[in-house]
Amino acid sequence: MLAIRTILYPTDFSPIAYHAFEVASALAHDYKARLVLLHVHEPPVPMGELVPTELPGYREALRRDLQALKPAQPIATEYRLEEGTVAEGILRVANETKCDVIVLGTHGRSGLGRILLGSVAESVLREASCLVLTVKTGAVARTSADSRNSGTNKTRGG
Repeated sequence: MLAIRTILYPTDFSPIAYHAFEVASALAHDYKARLVLLHVHEPPVPMGELVPTELPGYREALRRDLQALKPAQPIATEYRLEEGTVAEGILRVANETKCDVIVLGTHGRSGLGRILLGSVAESVLREASCLVLTVKTGAVARTSADSRNSGTNKTRGG
């Protein structure tokens, strides 16, 4: 059996990321692993002489949003709010926590969309020294429905 003791779940608080949270929580429960929930905040980038500022209380709001994520099952959970470039922050925390797997949501963009917007998931996949599980939109909903239909879904009381 694969030894999974620590799972890193990075989030941007999007619906896609929430699907990955369900997967990360289920894995943490099944493996009795620690779940590290992470949000990496990219500070505003100065544009010429303009230096954008954050709204007062913005970081506290991010911390509250992060801590509002509660696994449905009792799981050892750690919350981390970091600052920096998202992919680099994820990789840094993965190394610091010695995580065994990173579970993150992905938009599944390809072609021009990926080139223009970049891809955090792609960067993490290329650079991570541990397993990386990407969860596409709707994958959890399909898997849950399939499990309910077969009567094998143990995480939802089936």
